[in-house]
Amino acid sequence: MEWINAFLSYLASERRMAQNTVLAYGRDLGIFHDFLVDHLGDPPNLSDFSKLKAMDIRAFLAKRRKQGKSDSSVARGLSSIKMFYRWLARAHSIENADIGYVNGRTRKNKLPRPVSRVAAKEIISEAENAQQETWIGVRDAAVLSLLYGGGLRISEALNLTGANVPAPELLRVTGKGGKIRIVPLIPVVREAIDTYANLCPYGTSPSTALFRGARGGPLSPRIIQLQIQKMRGYLGLPETATPHALRHAFATHLLENGADLRSLQTLLGHKSLSTTQVYTSVSSDHLKKIHEAAHPRA
Repeated sequence: MEWINAFLSYLASERRMAQNTVLAYGRDLGIFHDFLVDHLGDPPNLSDFSKLKAMDIRAFLAKRRKQGKSDSSVARGLSSIKMFYRWLARAHSIENADIGYVNGRTRKNKLPRPVSRVAAKEIISEAENAQQETWIGVRDAAVLSLLYGGGLRISEALNLTGANVPAPELLRVTGKGGKIRIVPLIPVVREAIDTYANLCPYGTSPSTALFRGARGGPLSPRIIQLQIQKMRGYLGLPETATPHALRHAFATHLLENGADLRSLQTLLGHKSLSTTQVYTSVSSDHLKKIHEAAHPRA
């Protein structure tokens, strides 16, 4: 495992990947390591990694499928292995051309599943009124307002500190890989944050988490996820209505109202424009109108 651990350290320190991403690589490669221990009879060393054949990797993938893992899980595992081998080539001059010959099954890109405008407003409003303690309901509404009104990931919202009180017009957000972006906050979102800050019994400090749990510690994302899960039932929303669906709704509704993809890419903190372009499938009717209005031969 020492080579895998060194690779994970490289992802965290040099590539500055998000903690959850590094953990996902670690899980995939840990499973691969355990397979190799059984497959080879001993823990693999650098020489073993250089000698593995495509058939060995395919045997690992086949075992994962027999275990009932989805195509997406199996493909992610293969992606982790290939990433690990690219690092081995750079860091230890371990070359293995066979790995490049292994391909997973073609995966269909899943389209984002945003909630509607009405549902987004209902979720935020219901979150505020669903708690017995007023400050907790206001807290939940403020977090969800950042997701739908600012397009933040839930981890980004919960990483904010008391330094953001009073809420600024332009919010500095630290996204995946430590990438910084500036997100404008509309008045209703700023008001939600400030209202929460005024009611929070633990106060707000520039050096501590802005959003607090019931006992005063940093708020866990699981609390927000469970709250939306509870609300789905009595709001009649599908299982796809999650905190991240509010971020999808932010992107989709901006696109429907005339936002361009480059601006949306910046607001969402996407590294690649192709990641942002998936929202065009959700909002194809709007794009068709834009095309007809803008194209010189339309």
